[in-house]
Amino acid sequence: MKNIFTLILVFLLPFFVLAQKNEHRNLENKLAIQGYDPVSYIEQKKAVKGKKEFAVNVNGAIYYTSSEKNKELLKKDPAKYEPVYGGWCAFALGDYGEKVEINPTTFKIIDGKTHLFYNKFFNNTLTSWNKNEVKLKKSADQNWKKLTN
Repeated sequence: MKNIFTLILVFLLPFFVLAQKNEHRNLENKLAIQGYDPVSYIEQKKAVKGKKEFAVNVNGAIYYTSSEKNKELLKKDPAKYEPVYGGWCAFALGDYGEKVEINPTTFKIIDGKTHLFYNKFFNNTLTSWNKNEVKLKKSADQNWKKLTN
C-alpha cells in the first residue's frame, strides 16, 4: 500500500508543481498574453500578435512570439520579457489589489518591464494609471507580493 501511495505521489507531483507556478499567471489554456509576443513590447515598442510556430514554453506558460529572432530572445532571457504581475492588469492590482483581465494591446513599459492594462467598455485603465503611477505602482508591487506569497 505504501508503495502505491509513493508511486501516485511521484506521478502527480509534477502536476502540482506546474499548477503552483501558474496559479498566479493570467493564462488561457496555458497561453499567455492572449497570444501576443512578449518580446515585441520591449524590443519593438508595440503589441504584435505572435505565431504558434514560434511558441516558447516558460515554466508551463506558452508564449507566442512573432519571429525566430524574438523566440530566441525570449528563450535566452524570459524574465526580461515576461509581463509583470503575471500578466494581470497593473491598475487593478494597484488600485484595489485584484487580478483583472487585460487587453494585450494596452501596455506601458516601466523600468524595462511590460505592464498590461484592462481596456474595454470605455474603461482604459492605463489612463487612470498614468494619473497616479507612482502610488499605484508601489501599491501594485505590495499587493502582488501578498497575492503570491
